[in-house]
Amino acid sequence: MSQKFTKNLLTVFTVMIVLLLASPIVFAAEVIPAADASAKATFAVGAMIAAGLAIGIGAVGAGMGIGNAASGACQAVGRNPGVQGKIMMTMLVGMAMAESIAIYALVVSLVLLFANPYVSYFLG
Repeated sequence: MSQKFTKNLLTVFTVMIVLLLASPIVFAAEVIPAADASAKATFAVGAMIAAGLAIGIGAVGAGMGIGNAASGACQAVGRNPGVQGKIMMTMLVGMAMAESIAIYALVVSLVLLFANPYVSYFLG
């Protein structure tokens, strides 16, 4: 076996062992008792900040992806105008894939704001 493969295999086994040893600690968590008003406000503000970051980072990533796709398509059409139709179709599919990331980020942010699954866990 090559040295790189052995190193990767050792890394995978190390991670697996750490996860197996840490799983009883992680899954033994108990529900936090009922919180007061300040804890509820802190949780709500944290959820709002997380939702804002989720949609912000998702939109920036999608914008960069769409910008790169449009730039590449414009350069390709400039070099070879005869294949404009094929390039435009491929560009639109790529843009749709990049835009789906922003839609997923929007869904995550809406879940954090309106259907947060951790409300009962943290606020009792």
